[in-house]
Amino acid sequence: MTTEPAEGEEPDMFDPFRQFLALERDVLVLSVAMFAFSLGFQMTSRFLPEYLVALGGGGLVVGAYTTVGNVISAIYPYPGGAVSDRIGSRYALTLFGLLSTLGFALWLVAPQLGAISLPGATIPAWVWIFVGLFLAQAWKSFGLGATFAVVKQATEPSKLAAGFASTETFRRTAFLIGPVLAAALLGLHPDFTASFQYVLAVAVAFGVVGTLAQHCLYDASEDSIGGSFEGIERIRADLREMPDELGPLLIGDTLVRFANGMVYAFFILVVTQFLEVGVATTLSTPLGTWGIDLSPAAFFGYLLGVEMAVALLVMVPAAKVAERVGLKPVVAAGFLVYAVFPIVLIAAPANPAALVAIFAFSGLRFAGLPSHKALIVGPAERGAGGRVTGSYYLLRNVVVIPSGLLGGVLWAGLSNPLTGATLFEGSPTVAFGVATAIGLAGTAYFVAFGEEFGTYADGNGA
Repeated sequence: MTTEPAEGEEPDMFDPFRQFLALERDVLVLSVAMFAFSLGFQMTSRFLPEYLVALGGGGLVVGAYTTVGNVISAIYPYPGGAVSDRIGSRYALTLFGLLSTLGFALWLVAPQLGAISLPGATIPAWVWIFVGLFLAQAWKSFGLGATFAVVKQATEPSKLAAGFASTETFRRTAFLIGPVLAAALLGLHPDFTASFQYVLAVAVAFGVVGTLAQHCLYDASEDSIGGSFEGIERIRADLREMPDELGPLLIGDTLVRFANGMVYAFFILVVTQFLEVGVATTLSTPLGTWGIDLSPAAFFGYLLGVEMAVALLVMVPAAKVAERVGLKPVVAAGFLVYAVFPIVLIAAPANPAALVAIFAFSGLRFAGLPSHKALIVGPAERGAGGRVTGSYYLLRNVVVIPSGLLGGVLWAGLSNPLTGATLFEGSPTVAFGVATAIGLAGTAYFVAFGEEFGTYADGNGA
């Protein structure tokens, strides 16, 4: 819960960093926890599909991994809020942090645990990754709606996009550091499984630091997250009361995210297995000649760093542009990048420079993220931002649940489990092409029917 700008004050992308350096206790403690867990997630999550394959999983397993993650994202927030109301923020944060750290640890020891032999069946080693996923995602279940509501209450309506850009810039910095750090660790051992265990060990350490910091130092005496959980009827009421203006945005966004969910877990496999692109070269400098030898998995980590560096550079300027041209065009541009990236990636030449350019292009999709959040929470009545946000993401995340499994079928194909006959011959190109078609459909729907948030219409946010 980073401190937001006072109402009427211009949000600044460096505000969160200034607050951190000023060592304000609440900002310091929660910033440490946020950084620790974000680093842990970003160091591990994008590489787990390769880890699954190394443990014996195939394309369908990778797709199922995405689908299970979607299920968790959809169902965790409401129980997470209920637990927080029941035991208090401090103990809830500690519990969620501990569970996430245990999830990282289970991933770490999965190769050693290996397959489980049962009478008449053998459970493969990759099942431990799914078990760990239910634990590792726990910390992320806390506070999404509250964060939106805080920004809504603390920022002038015409500055909503800039307010979200400020908080996103701080959080996404960990997204930049995590994959790059993972890439460096992956270079320590030629075997991916062994080197990724180094990454997981560091993620466990970050989880321990984040959990201890928030439990020992966080003062929750002033917290007011909300009342007790009111059950399914409250969820239904929130869904019914969602602003009508959000309908076209929700439909377009859901299609775009469904498309992304189909192929997101396969991005690393495109680099490591489909294109098989690493880097082996020498670099001459005034200080001498240096040899660079990056495995495809390590190179993928640096590609994610490029992607996030571009994202950090463009989010605040794009939010300023939104004040001139409106939120809708900026959000639509972000959707378009989401939609076309899969087909651009799968059609890329097996060339490191080309992949660097393509992942830099992918970073542009984050330009629309602050404006997207502003467009979600903007129409909400003051004091209802958290509920509107929760309802929106609940609907979107539920619909997106099967996307990963569909992508896995299109990638790997499908066989009759009784006869072994091939029902569908999978193709990475088909999977990524279908994803782009669905993403473009969502983008077109939003462009045709999406509504502008009134304060930003005709450049009134300037």
